Amino acid sequence: MKTKKVTAVVLLSAMMASSLMGCGNAKQSEGSGEGDKKVYSVGICNYVDDASLNQIVENIQNQLTNIQNEADIEFKIYYDNCNADAAVMNQIIDNFIANDVDLMVGVATPVAMAMQAATEDNGIPVVFSAVSDPLSAQLVESLEKPGANITGTSDYLDTNAIMNLIFAADPAADKIGLLYDQGQDSSATAIAAAREYLDAKGIAYVERTGGTTDEVMLAADALVADDVDAVFTPTDNTIMTAELSIYEKFADAGIPHYTGADSFALNGAFLGYGVDYANLGVETANMVKQILVDGKEPASLAVKTFDNGTATINTETCSAIGMDFNQLKETFAPLCTRVDEITTAESFN
Repeated sequence: MKTKKVTAVVLLSAMMASSLMGCGNAKQSEGSGEGDKKVYSVGICNYVDDASLNQIVENIQNQLTNIQNEADIEFKIYYDNCNADAAVMNQIIDNFIANDVDLMVGVATPVAMAMQAATEDNGIPVVFSAVSDPLSAQLVESLEKPGANITGTSDYLDTNAIMNLIFAADPAADKIGLLYDQGQDSSATAIAAAREYLDAKGIAYVERTGGTTDEVMLAADALVADDVDAVFTPTDNTIMTAELSIYEKFADAGIPHYTGADSFALNGAFLGYGVDYANLGVETANMVKQILVDGKEPASLAVKTFDNGTATINTETCSAIGMDFNQLKETFAPLCTRVDEITTAESFN
């Protein structure tokens, strides 16, 4: 999807052949009589155009449509993508406030943090999605009781689980590459956990970082030159955006790239491990409904976490690096809830 500099107003009824809802401090829709519906306005800001985050947004919108149809209400949706530009992100949020939205949804940590800062005085509820570490980002006081006007869903990554997959597939691996963007808050905790895991096993590791696609491509080249046995990347939006530009470098060198989301595997990485981002979007929309329709307070609505442990293997890349998918599926089965397969594409169907 193309990034827009001006916030677009989308009525879900027009966008998804439906009409959507409202309650609480919702605005009454135009018209009179029994056909009147309560209308809620929701501002959704996506951090960057990548497969995982786009999948979340799509499923938020789809689930809001379902809720709307069931509850005979209407959601007025303001949606935009800031494309990782802080100035644009702040303007989008300012536009939401100017449009007097009932609730904001921030997709990814930087957006959630900006929304938190922008709503300290006005108290507009915020629901975040795909925030890997809400506590470290100081978004909430605790996962059980967030404590303010913000709550949401987390794509917390079990780094040790991915590390276990690396060594299950290659017990002789003795040098691991860590590829990430130092500026991504979502990567900090996972990379620290990876270092701790590897240090405890006495395994050498090489860290390479990049903040743009060009820098990530250079970092990937460096890891190939470093002769690492495997590469690990957490749920890092910068690397995700660059994956289509680097996966062949690793495949040609016979290096499996283990990552923190199935969207990486969709874009060519050997393996993505983590939460189901489609379900993440659904549950985010359900939290919007709990706050606006059911009257729940964000301060006491626990952050939703997931533990589905799904490993998604790109079968094309698997073959390119000389690994057998069926054998890997058998090897990984005891370590995962599910092992799925995928082929390379730019976006999910």
